[in-house]
Amino acid sequence: MGRFIQGEDRRQDYLLPASLDDYVSEDNPVRAIEAFIGALDLNALEFAGMTPAETGRPAYHPATMLKIYLYGYLNRVQSSRRLEREAQRNIELMWLTRRLAPDFKTIANFRRANGAAIRSVCSQFIVLCRQLGLFTRAVVAIDGSKMKAVNNRDKNYTAAKVASRMKQVQDNIDRYLDALDRADREEEVRNAPDQQVSLTDPDARAMASAGRGTSIVGYNLQTAVDAEHHLIVAHELLNTGYDRGQLSPIAAKAKDAMGVEALDAIADKGYFKGEDIRACEGMGITAFVPRPLTSGSKAQGRFGKPDFVYLEQENVYPCPAGEDLIYRYTSVEDGLTMHSYWSSNCQTCTLHDQCTTGKERRVRRWEYEAVVEAMERRLDRRPEAMRIRRQTVEHPFGTLKSWMGSTHFQMKTLKHVRTEASLHILAYNFKRLIAILGVPAMIAAIQT
Repeated sequence: MGRFIQGEDRRQDYLLPASLDDYVSEDNPVRAIEAFIGALDLNALEFAGMTPAETGRPAYHPATMLKIYLYGYLNRVQSSRRLEREAQRNIELMWLTRRLAPDFKTIANFRRANGAAIRSVCSQFIVLCRQLGLFTRAVVAIDGSKMKAVNNRDKNYTAAKVASRMKQVQDNIDRYLDALDRADREEEVRNAPDQQVSLTDPDARAMASAGRGTSIVGYNLQTAVDAEHHLIVAHELLNTGYDRGQLSPIAAKAKDAMGVEALDAIADKGYFKGEDIRACEGMGITAFVPRPLTSGSKAQGRFGKPDFVYLEQENVYPCPAGEDLIYRYTSVEDGLTMHSYWSSNCQTCTLHDQCTTGKERRVRRWEYEAVVEAMERRLDRRPEAMRIRRQTVEHPFGTLKSWMGSTHFQMKTLKHVRTEASLHILAYNFKRLIAILGVPAMIAAIQT
């Protein structure tokens, strides 16, 4: 072998074998895992099995099982079978578990039985970050991303998809029995509350993705990310494919997690909803959400609603032709109180065709529209808000999806997938804190 570095003889006996501790350096992340889980009150977090049975085979302590999972998700090993193998051969995991190696069923059953407790550990880690004084900026960016479930697209059925498949087999007599089966399935789809049926994971849903005309079968992961250190301070997993209506719930969770009196919440236009923005204001949360242009008037070459600016003292909307659209009546639509305005001079106006296709141009105003208008003025004063949102919230999603692999979740049903999402986010935050403090400083902070 010449002058190459030589390895040791595998058959060499040692009088005093090296201890496992010698193989784990002082700045190894497993030492931070040991310190963090050792500081948790697993009884208070309601982990199952904290009181062992007096008879039968002794069980593994929940702390040991939690260490295995946190180590696994930190190192992109989510499968219980792979974790079983790692516990038998991985020196870091041997050190962490004191050479205990549970079988894969024991590992899988722990995750399945302790979903709520594991989600509480994720929240407890944010409490630790708060105690370390990491949330001084009190700004979060909120976004959602579609995450793939274990359910394949071909095993998700909507009413439109079933009709399309039925049409394809109508001319094929050899697939007659399959057509009958699909007809039965169509009835099943029609009876489902949202007219979707997923065969592998019953809670997974088809959702539109970023690509035009494409969709995935999965879940919608909502997150609130701290703008200073990019820690995920709050999250929620849904099986609805839209973000509208999620701003105030996730912002409220973020505010509670960060322990602040006031919070700035930045989101994209998919979160715009007047009721949500008003709810945020009542909780001490300042929302920054662009207003989407939903009217087709601009696209058709006519004046849009932004061309009509409300004058509060006069309670009128001046139009581009100089006429005042005055208050006419109040109505309730979908639970919202709306005020209607229009002018009696629209039909004789020279700009009539540029304004409306009806007799007069009508403008409706929500009773709390002033809240939305105040938010629009805030956005005008802070044009950098959307840049902060992109820089803050989109990177964690890319990182998580890279760690998760092609199929983002391995568990089934919303309850268990929420547990898996919490483990992924706990691992992400754990790595972020190590990057911010370093392992020795992190352990010292936990012990303090």
